[in-house]
Amino acid sequence: MSIFTPTNQIRLTNVAVVRMKRAGKRFEIACYKNKAVSWRNKVEKDIEEVLQTHTVFTNVSKGQVAKKEDLMAAFGTDDQLEVCKEILAKGDLQVSEKERGSQLESMFREIATMVADKCVNPETKRPYTVGLIERAMKDVHFSVNPHKSTKQQVLDVIRLLKPTMQIERAKMRLKLVLPTKEARRIRERMLPLITVEQEEWNVDLELCA
Repeated sequence: MSIFTPTNQIRLTNVAVVRMKRAGKRFEIACYKNKAVSWRNKVEKDIEEVLQTHTVFTNVSKGQVAKKEDLMAAFGTDDQLEVCKEILAKGDLQVSEKERGSQLESMFREIATMVADKCVNPETKRPYTVGLIERAMKDVHFSVNPHKSTKQQVLDVIRLLKPTMQIERAKMRLKLVLPTKEARRIRERMLPLITVEQEEWNVDLELCA
């Protein structure tokens, strides 16, 4: 059975194959290239936007469909959608070396940008530039993991950089406006929890912390 029939050939263009070997068999699913990565990074939530078909194959390019008994032996179920989800989460996304390099470079830049946005020099309280963070990441030999989300890897980078440079998470600043009637009571309860930088009594109480 071939998936590349005249009625569905267009639907399966821009195909990305995710492959998994289990129980001595090879299993493949057909996805949209960009969506497969977005799903793993928890950006895309709709599985229908990721999978080109719910069918599990042994060879996508040849249209060879996996047998139900092989699915049962390898995954404990013959539910095609559930097997697709597991392969999508744990399988190997098949991309060319050029595409893989471009993807890793893009993720490296994105991680550096997020670190620069979230962190400051604790002495000067000023943020670092993206370029400086990128150089520091290279100095500590940080390698992007394409199977982990960028948010998870931002925390890894901050932990790796701390022994080599002065860096900490930027503290969030808050502005609170409290109604006059409740202001004093709420203020007394909040003071142990925050450091007040500025306090103004107008019609309402304004606190900057």
